[in-house]
Amino acid sequence: MLFIQYPKCTTCQKAKKWLDENNIEYTERHIKEENPCYEELKEWYEKSGLPLKKFFNTSGLLYKSMQLKDKLPEMSDEEQLRLLASDGMLVKRPLIVNGSTVLVGFKEAEWERLK
Repeated sequence: MLFIQYPKCTTCQKAKKWLDENNIEYTERHIKEENPCYEELKEWYEKSGLPLKKFFNTSGLLYKSMQLKDKLPEMSDEEQLRLLASDGMLVKRPLIVNGSTVLVGFKEAEWERLK
């Protein structure tokens, strides 16, 4: 299981604590130091069944400064995936990738199925 996170993110810290408390093994990946590439993001998006917008960190400073709220609806999926691959701070975190399961953000009820 891959746990993609940003150490300074409080939600990521909560998620990591939850994983540890539930004795769930994972490999940790720092999203800023090792940003997901286009191919990874495309695969995760397809597996997740989620709208692509859910992969964007909409509360992030970069998202806001780039005015992506207005630009995303005009962009193709490929353009959005390439944008996400350009900077880890655009990607919503934490992210869990476990086989065919992809979870974006931390909602404890959703994460229960990891047990």
